[in-house]
Amino acid sequence: MSQIGFYFDQTRCTGCNTCSVSCKDWYNIDAGPVNLMRVKVIERGKFPELFAAHLACPCYHCSDPVCVKACPEQAITRRDSDCIVVVDREKCTGKEECPKKCLKACPYDAPQFGPEADAKMVKCDLCSGRVAEGKKPICVEACPMMAIDVGPLDELKTRYAGSQEAEGFKYSKTCKPAAFFKPKTCTLKECSR
Repeated sequence: MSQIGFYFDQTRCTGCNTCSVSCKDWYNIDAGPVNLMRVKVIERGKFPELFAAHLACPCYHCSDPVCVKACPEQAITRRDSDCIVVVDREKCTGKEECPKKCLKACPYDAPQFGPEADAKMVKCDLCSGRVAEGKKPICVEACPMMAIDVGPLDELKTRYAGSQEAEGFKYSKTCKPAAFFKPKTCTLKECSR
């Protein structure tokens, strides 16, 4: 079993949202609140001393995913073959009936429900169908800055120097996200508080 992981180079990301837009386009997700890949903006300081960084926020496919334990319908599982956390939408009871424990449990807000009354939970599955075909996820292929990569976690760690922390991201020892980063460092006084 090889843990598939996520790498993000925060020093390269310009916040263009190409990863998010390409994901919505690939999966034919309507304009609106559901975004399987989100890009957070982190801003600190006051003019003229400013700091800005961006953080790509998919599902981080944790080694010990709390969403799996939280789902009363067992609709969320972690695959044995690659450790990707997936949703069986047939088992999900939907927004109206579900107590939404997965949303409350995930520290990274990966599980989402659409605005429609009968919405079922969705989240990033690292383009598991593409990965099975030997392709990279659509966000990786679309990123013009080459700031994102996905692959076996051990290989990513060998290829890139990384950290489990980044601006806007805090590593959870509880769920152990399969992600690491090249963080953008803030040197402003505000960042040391």
